Amino acid sequence: MRQNVRMKQIDRLRTLGLFDSRVPRYTSYPTAPVFSRDIGAQQQGDALAALNPAEPVSVYLHIPFCERLCWFCACQTQGTRSLSPVESYIGTLERELALLRERLPRGLQMGRMHWGGGTPTILPPVLIHRLANAVKAVLPPTAHWEFSVEIDPTMVDRAKIAALAAQGMSRASIGIQDFDPLVQQAIGRIQPFDVTRACVDDLRAEGIRSLNADLVYGLPHHDIARLNETVSKVFDLAPDRIALFGYAHVPWMSKRQRLIDEAALPREVARYELAELAAARFTATGFQAIGIDHFARPDDALAIAAQNGRLRRNFQGYTDDSCASLIGLGASSISRLPNGYIQNAAATPAYTQRIDAGELAGLRGHIMTKDDLLRARAIEMIMCDFRLNIGELRETFGAQFTEINPAITRICERFGDLVHTSHDSLEILAEGRPLTRIIASAFDARTPVGARYSQAS
Repeated sequence: MRQNVRMKQIDRLRTLGLFDSRVPRYTSYPTAPVFSRDIGAQQQGDALAALNPAEPVSVYLHIPFCERLCWFCACQTQGTRSLSPVESYIGTLERELALLRERLPRGLQMGRMHWGGGTPTILPPVLIHRLANAVKAVLPPTAHWEFSVEIDPTMVDRAKIAALAAQGMSRASIGIQDFDPLVQQAIGRIQPFDVTRACVDDLRAEGIRSLNADLVYGLPHHDIARLNETVSKVFDLAPDRIALFGYAHVPWMSKRQRLIDEAALPREVARYELAELAAARFTATGFQAIGIDHFARPDDALAIAAQNGRLRRNFQGYTDDSCASLIGLGASSISRLPNGYIQNAAATPAYTQRIDAGELAGLRGHIMTKDDLLRARAIEMIMCDFRLNIGELRETFGAQFTEINPAITRICERFGDLVHTSHDSLEILAEGRPLTRIIASAFDARTPVGARYSQAS
């Protein structure tokens, strides 16, 4: 009987497009393919100058370098075997910060900082201190600021961790993906469990209070047994948060993914079952499900934010960050400013050329309209809370709210009893939550013609 119910559920999800649809992950709205080169450094400078110094900002800093280029990764990265280009890049970041200093209002502080990549832990201690001090000189941290870093366990040691901790790192995001040797070989990322275990021990020894483990399902050769074993090993590491991302196979965007054997990738239903298995094990062990792909201990700040309706979504996924603006530094990084989004030149040489010319690196972006703001908030509500707070949207946007009424009607017609509506809300019920990205896309009025996204499952 249970098997029949399960198959009916899968058949319904298939009918509603879960295994065929390709939709954005909605870490922003509008999404990056909408950004235009009509918006660039001039608008970037104007928006930075207009920031309210009484409101702390978040900072995202992109380190694009890796000693190895993992085949599954679609991030903006480049390989290097030498520290020379890395040190040169730090110099460029310092010059970008100097350009920011000229434009930012006096008194502006930093409430959060995140280093991503690439591999931020490619930096030796001396460059870690140099870079962190350069940021703090331009954007002094608030008394209760938070500093998080993406950690590659194969590219870190106790000295690097000690340097990051000395600079205030309070959360580490540990790249794991999967522990199975066959899967690791198939994605070009060899990372023995004992190396990761040693990294976690060093982080805890340095007093890092929050650890996030990044996992990926749907990788080549993934099956129930292999993922089960990886999940068990993750539990041994005792993380405070877990991010469980579906592998996005987008070889038209990331050429290195062509090294992955597509025949070894799990099929759509198997991929769905892998995600369901991992989620069930996480929640059974005491983690709280957060949005579509995160899990956290009940006392973790992310879980508390979700419980209190303060969960937000940004380019790193789910966050409890309350800063209204985010300043992106480095090649390809995106700033979220009060009037919209600005992305720096993506390629490191192009980014460096603009900074060396004394210009800000913003190359493309989008200025938000009132309609964009309404739809962005509606999509964020669906992605974070599985619930559209109609009362809040009416209060915030007034009569403009009616512009999304057609989308609400389409959702109700298409998804039927998988959603529940009332005068003040539209809620995705548990059985319909695998369809969350598809439902969110109903509010998207700016999907470019021909844009290609990852699969929804």
